[in-house]
Amino acid sequence: MLFRKFSLLIYALLILIPLVVVLLTSVKTLQETFRDPLGLPDGGFNFDNYVAIFQEQTMAGYFLNSTIVTLFSVSLTLLLAAMVAFGITRMNTWVGNVLFGLFTLGMMVPAQVIMVPLYSLMLDLGLTNSLVGLILVNISTTLPIAVFILTGFMKTLPKELFEASTIDGAGNWKMFTKVAIPLSMPSLSATAIFLFVMHWNDLLYPLLFITDNAYKTLPLALLEFQGQYSTNYPMLFTGVIIASAPMVIAYVFLQRYFVAGITAGAVKG
Repeated sequence: MLFRKFSLLIYALLILIPLVVVLLTSVKTLQETFRDPLGLPDGGFNFDNYVAIFQEQTMAGYFLNSTIVTLFSVSLTLLLAAMVAFGITRMNTWVGNVLFGLFTLGMMVPAQVIMVPLYSLMLDLGLTNSLVGLILVNISTTLPIAVFILTGFMKTLPKELFEASTIDGAGNWKMFTKVAIPLSMPSLSATAIFLFVMHWNDLLYPLLFITDNAYKTLPLALLEFQGQYSTNYPMLFTGVIIASAPMVIAYVFLQRYFVAGITAGAVKG
């Protein structure tokens, strides 16, 4: 028991120390950061970096771009994945297993493998430097894992409910919207948080497809604070905190659903 507590303490320190360093650096000047990277600010906490990052940088536009891309990517991926998962679970033939297997195979393809053909395709479609193109790429790359999660949960739903709905004259769409979706809310919420973190933090695809400043997302915009010979660490860490805030807020408000979604399959199984 003592060893377990000690291990948890070490783990907590490994998490907290970098977080404290980032928070302290964000309220320092550049000179204070280089003079004493781990110390407290000399003149007290200075929040000028938070003001300057929105006044001197186009951070508000980057924040809006990330919000648009993430919200549309998450909502459309969830909708499509829920429909596919429902269709697969309703199929009691080999066709459903084949479809599920194809989506599972999609999870095994590394993003780096499809970068060149994906960029060539988006270039031919005229969707580079476009938020729409970025949303479509996000949906196509995260749909397999969303289908995998939701299919696993929907398979645990009692078949008697769907049989009763069929007797009452409900069609597939009504069973999907009135039965499957309400019962799957814990799993949908957990999947939504997972997708939100993936899309909000994504740097690879914006770096690959976006070159116009008007369409940059937050992770891509944070690279502007890193030059070839020097890095503005206070502004960079301020941007990191601003970029992380929505994820923290989303988890705080949805953690109950997140935990329920993780344990739902085990409880129902």
